[in-house]
Amino acid sequence: MDLVTVAVAFGLVLLAELGDKTQLAILAMATQRGPWSVFFGASLALVGSTAVAVILGTVARGYLPEGALRLLRYAAGALFIAFGTWTILRG
Repeated sequence: MDLVTVAVAFGLVLLAELGDKTQLAILAMATQRGPWSVFFGASLALVGSTAVAVILGTVARGYLPEGALRLLRYAAGALFIAFGTWTILRG
């Protein structure tokens, strides 16, 4: 296991999830329901969605040429920047 990759993935997900709609929904749910149930349910959901992303990325790496993978990474980065810009401009 590459600890640098683990740390980068942790930081990326932590920063990306801070203050998003999911976190606010979980905050609201925790005001009405048991905090441990909300915590474990939300944690399992994040693990599940991350597993889907990792599986899809692994499959893509096995089937797509390097040029297409590079394009996919650039497109994902561009979308991330575009959504961030859109969010800032809406605020």
